[in-house]
Formats: sequence, structure tokens, C-alpha cells
Amino acid sequence: MHTLKIACYCFCLMLSTSIWANTPDTFDPELRDALKKSFATADSFKDRYIAEVWLVDMSGRIDRYVKDDLERVEILRNAHAEAQRHELPIDLVLGLIHTESLFNRFAISRAGAQGLMQVMPFWKKEIGRPNDNLTSIKTNLRYGCTILKHYLKVAKGDWTEALARYNGSYGKVWYPERVYKNQKRYRE
Repeated sequence: MHTLKIACYCFCLMLSTSIWANTPDTFDPELRDALKKSFATADSFKDRYIAEVWLVDMSGRIDRYVKDDLERVEILRNAHAEAQRHELPIDLVLGLIHTESLFNRFAISRAGAQGLMQVMPFWKKEIGRPNDNLTSIKTNLRYGCTILKHYLKVAKGDWTEALARYNGSYGKVWYPERVYKNQKRYRE
């Protein structure tokens, strides 16, 4: 608990020197309001305090990949919610996103996979939602986590097999090993 108090203090200190600075040229009320709303509506967390600490910690870990503060918080909040919804470890989901797109929501692979979790567009047709936008953070994370959970079920709980299936490299371990390596970056 003491660590959480220190993290919250650091969070407040960071905000007071950056986005919530009291000088008119650096004060961004839109960002402040969005962050407050994000923390208040982070219902996948046990409480608001834990949400704040986690979001600040993870935000600092991916800020070099996602420069926009609002987008970074949106990615993290939605990733946490989808991981929780599908009973997936959030550090694994973030490791997969890191591996697939380096947190670039507009990433497109040579094979045509799109977004944060590199979802193949054929899935939209498969489920009867051809107008879904796979570069939408929430939509992409919903698809990606649902697909990963499905492959985990098919693999009877074997994460290595599920990740290989997710990537289309079934029977090989190079991809799951990359995800596991990146997963370590997001462990609490």
C-alpha cells in the first residue's frame, strides 16, 4: 500500500509539472477532463486509485510509442477492460500489442492485418459487421482479445499454442517467445 501512495504522489507531481501546470500556455483542460473521466470510468479496476496508479505506470512504459496522451490512456484503459472481460492477463495483452504493432493503431501488415492487435479484415465479414473500423482502438481490442481467448480455448489453455494460432504460425514457437519477452515489459 505504501508503494501505491508513493506512486500516486509521483503521479500528482508529474501532472503538476506537465499537463496540469498552472501556466496558461501549458494548461490543457481537455486533457485534464479526459484523464479524470478515464480514471473515473475505468470500471475494469477495483477502484479509482488503483486505476490511476496503473494507468500512470503503464502510460510511462509506452509513451515513446504513443506520443498523444489521450490516445495512450484510451489504449491502456480499453486494453485493460478487454483483458478483464476475456479473463486474459493484461501484461500478456500488452506484450502481444507491443509485438504486433508497437502500439500503432494504424499499423497494417504485409498480409493486411490492421490495428493494435493486427486483426485480419476477414473477421468483420465472418461475424457480419463489415463496417467495423479495425483502426478504432476499442473495436480492435475487442476483436483481438476475443480471437485470442478463442484460440486459448481451442488450445485447451496452452498459451504457446494459442499465441501461435493467433499469429498464424501454429506449430512454431518463435512468435509466442517474442510475445513472452515483450510481456515482461508490462508486468506490475
